[in-house]
Amino acid sequence: MTATRVLVLNSGSSSVKYQLLDMRDSSRLAVGLVERIGEETSRLKHTPLTGGGEPREREEPMADHEQALRAVADELAADGLGLDSPELAAIGHRVVHGGLKFTEPTVIDDAVMKEIERLVPVAPLHNPANITGIRTAQALRPDLPQVAVFDTAFHTTMPESAARYALDVKTADEHRVRRYGFHGTSHAYVSRKTAQLLGRAPEDVNVIVLHLGNGASASAVRGGRCVDTSMGLTPLEGLVMGTRTGDMDPAVIFHLARVGGMSIDEIDILVNKKSGLIGLCGDNDMREIRRRIDAGDEEAALAFEIYIHRLKKYIGAYYAVLGRVDAIAFTAGVGENAAPVREAAVAGLEELGLAVDGALNSVRSDEARLISPEYARVAVAVVPTDEELEIADQTYALVSDRNA
Repeated sequence: MTATRVLVLNSGSSSVKYQLLDMRDSSRLAVGLVERIGEETSRLKHTPLTGGGEPREREEPMADHEQALRAVADELAADGLGLDSPELAAIGHRVVHGGLKFTEPTVIDDAVMKEIERLVPVAPLHNPANITGIRTAQALRPDLPQVAVFDTAFHTTMPESAARYALDVKTADEHRVRRYGFHGTSHAYVSRKTAQLLGRAPEDVNVIVLHLGNGASASAVRGGRCVDTSMGLTPLEGLVMGTRTGDMDPAVIFHLARVGGMSIDEIDILVNKKSGLIGLCGDNDMREIRRRIDAGDEEAALAFEIYIHRLKKYIGAYYAVLGRVDAIAFTAGVGENAAPVREAAVAGLEELGLAVDGALNSVRSDEARLISPEYARVAVAVVPTDEELEIADQTYALVSDRNA
């Protein structure tokens, strides 16, 4: 029997998201989420997608990721999809930061783990949780290939002119300060799917991808390769996000420390968790912001205008970087569902060949689709992202090649 299943794990600091896929047809067999790991009561939501099983929830203390993943293994086994199945080919792990070393999906061994650990200082909120998930999965199935798929990998093709800050070279190199970018699996998947939507090969298409969720990033993709992206050393740089400032004069930090008397930790929390849309208007849910705007709320309207202004700046900048743009693709929670954001983002950019058809833009669908009128020089697309499928595809391709 050829093993064709891949379990995808996305381990956060207090959560684990998972999907089990059959790579023969990319179908999902089960999906789930464990929340509040390490708290008094944890919650596991599990949904089998085969065999007619019903969604299940359980609440119980789960002290750590090992307990959480053992609970996941039990739920999968109850559906006949246990981790001991000979049909399981590999476990694919989302790892946020791979630095410059990891440009492709990588089978995890001791040397790879050491390098992921070495990158903790540049991803202190993410890599430790990813490491914990990997170690737990290794303990559960030590015989199975474990594959790391890195958020940063797709962006390692950026030229030095885009990746380097104008910081003293010695200092930057000593502390690995450069622009790495994130959301790479989404940008890779969406740029490729956009080319398919246009009926062209990825290497023939230039795409601006706008990944707009609570975290948000833009990328300029030339012929299937990233040449620029909005996030930098950390996910703080770039677009206005749900709780992050995005681009800001770095001297604001000095000012808050010297004049405001704030500590580095306080500023860190401020710019990452208490700013962006929630800092501007008290809401980081675009649906609620639009409801408030429709009700005449000026604070929400200004927050929306600031969000769109930054978005337009990046569209224009990446148009200049690429020189020729074949398509702009909106993706992720806001990009896929917020028609007013898409409309506002391209409004006034007709001279760049951009336009949105109101009727097409208002249609809600889970399918990739064009929302630009036929006369538009540049296609505007909505392309639902699928980071889990991208991780599974990369994982399965790697282990299949090794076994060939």
